[in-house]
Amino acid sequence: MFEHLFLLGFAEGGWGPALLAGALLTVALALACLPIGLPLGLAMAMAARSRRRVLSTLAAVFSTVFRGLPELLTLLLVYYGCQIGAQKLLAYLGYSGEVVLNTFVAAMIALSLVFAAFSAEVWAGALKTVGKGQYQAAAALGFGPLKSFFWVVLPQMTRAALPGLSNNWLTLLKDTSLVSTISLVDLMRQTQLAVSSTRQPLLFYAAACVLYLLLAALSGRVLARLERHYSRHLSEGRA
Repeated sequence: MFEHLFLLGFAEGGWGPALLAGALLTVALALACLPIGLPLGLAMAMAARSRRRVLSTLAAVFSTVFRGLPELLTLLLVYYGCQIGAQKLLAYLGYSGEVVLNTFVAAMIALSLVFAAFSAEVWAGALKTVGKGQYQAAAALGFGPLKSFFWVVLPQMTRAALPGLSNNWLTLLKDTSLVSTISLVDLMRQTQLAVSSTRQPLLFYAAACVLYLLLAALSGRVLARLERHYSRHLSEGRA
């Protein structure tokens, strides 16, 4: 294996640029899921505590479905289901062309739904850590419901939720490898292409392991900084 290490290089004939491009797409896809998955998960957590039965039922169904289905099945259902549904709708409207859903968009939607379902449980647990006195104190300061939530409650929820959300993020990062099944050229797909071309599976799968571990380690450093940031007032209070 070691005599083939040049295949990982950036010189002509090396797969280094392709693997790096795949790793960047993996990170981009995971990051693209956050603006959808985090707010949607928070909304589902709030809906689960709602007194309106429609909202609480919707949240329960959403959580059950997307936590219960395998991530690969969710990805395939979104990718093929959206295309078929759009094709039938447009055919009904008189359009006869073929509809092809962008693979990145399909992967982003599917993984965002899964991430939202798991993060909803984390947000729900974090919400329980905020006492009713926080709402009363905010109201005494003249804050309305929305301002109380975003300025007082949400920062405290975020501090409590970060450890759980960190685990969800690492799971999301690993789940991106599934998008190779719909031919999105992420790190896993590039690795498979390299293996097919060079017939050096051990070399390239080992390289993929190293890249995924590096991404996880870097994520851990960033998330640890975030946890310290949101917990800084606790250390200041003890001082």
